[in-house]
Amino acid sequence: MRLLLLAIAAICSAADWPQFLGPHRDGTDPSFSGKPSLTDARQLWKKDVGAGFSAPVVSGARLILFHRIVDKEVVECLNAASGQSQWKFEYPTSYRDDFGFDEGPRGTPAIANNRVYTFGAEGMLHALDLTTGKKIWSVDTHAKFGVRKAFFGAAASPLVEGAAVYVNVGGPNGGGLVAFSATDGKVLWSSTNDEAGYSSPIAATINGVRSIVCFTRAGLVAVDPSTGKVRFQFPWRSRSNASVNSAVPVIAGNLIFLSASYNTGSVLLQVTGDKLTTVWSSDEALSSHYASIVHKNGYLYGFHGRQEFGQSLRCIELKTGKVKWNVDSFGAGTVSLLGNSLLILRESGEAVIATANPAAYKVESKAQLLPAVVRSYPAIAAGRVFIRNEKTLAAYTITGAK
Repeated sequence: MRLLLLAIAAICSAADWPQFLGPHRDGTDPSFSGKPSLTDARQLWKKDVGAGFSAPVVSGARLILFHRIVDKEVVECLNAASGQSQWKFEYPTSYRDDFGFDEGPRGTPAIANNRVYTFGAEGMLHALDLTTGKKIWSVDTHAKFGVRKAFFGAAASPLVEGAAVYVNVGGPNGGGLVAFSATDGKVLWSSTNDEAGYSSPIAATINGVRSIVCFTRAGLVAVDPSTGKVRFQFPWRSRSNASVNSAVPVIAGNLIFLSASYNTGSVLLQVTGDKLTTVWSSDEALSSHYASIVHKNGYLYGFHGRQEFGQSLRCIELKTGKVKWNVDSFGAGTVSLLGNSLLILRESGEAVIATANPAAYKVESKAQLLPAVVRSYPAIAAGRVFIRNEKTLAAYTITGAK
């Protein structure tokens, strides 16, 4: 049986993967060093799971899985080494997908200060004790802020920074982006009237100023973390009512890169104070349907085009939008950055390691990891990689290369 081995030359430390897109929310593993490869290896464990696109997250010995089993959204803590269940917290859900797709939670949990924060498909925000699973507080954000049902339910992953939990709730009357107290769930502030997209907020320091940055249904917004005061906004949305904004913005210094599909395309913005200048924009550079993009040394790697039409995988130059290489008909998936290598997970379940090099697309190794359909992002922590498809969560070893 062909399994996965990510063999690396060195592992600097066993860093956690506590939130969507990893420690820095940018799809990279900061502890990774060396050159990975995909070969035969033993599988540590696998587990049947419920519905949902929520990715696993890891803190120390604990892995948190957020999924739906029958008519309940379930937050489950597993032993990361063995897959053994340690506790479960569940609550009822009646969410139905308008298009008949998966009806489980979409947002990935966030772990911070020995707590787990989850945001369900119907907008239920929970804070749980990481050790016991006991509920600390909860907020029905859709009821509280009058949020109407979106095409694919609530999908943003909560962001925890300092004493606040930031969520793109998407409510009218100032309830677009909301900060909740991480301690008790009280609303600290709410800002904008932007409906929620399917992207997740990030925190960034731009020109020495810390901001919460979010790609909402309407476009880009950056706010003061303490007050919610809008620092700058940039409309970026397709005219199609069925369109989505999903990719997390890429921030490099004072540059912000946005990407969306549905004839929207990409735009690179330069931030000067609270003003934005368009560096370039194009629908032919890198138009991401739902997957986020990774940045390495001035180049971007990601998926271009609509998922259902067969996406291409490509690399573009950040400052110009020039396409450096392109792989047609690659299909949809996700891409993460491990040192100088890309870990690409195709919807087909194939895993690919390729060099993060703008000169050419070069496959180093590949292996069939899980059966289709793989849409969730992986978690990489403590010498292991954790990946799920529609029915299974599996853990594989990460060991040193010979």
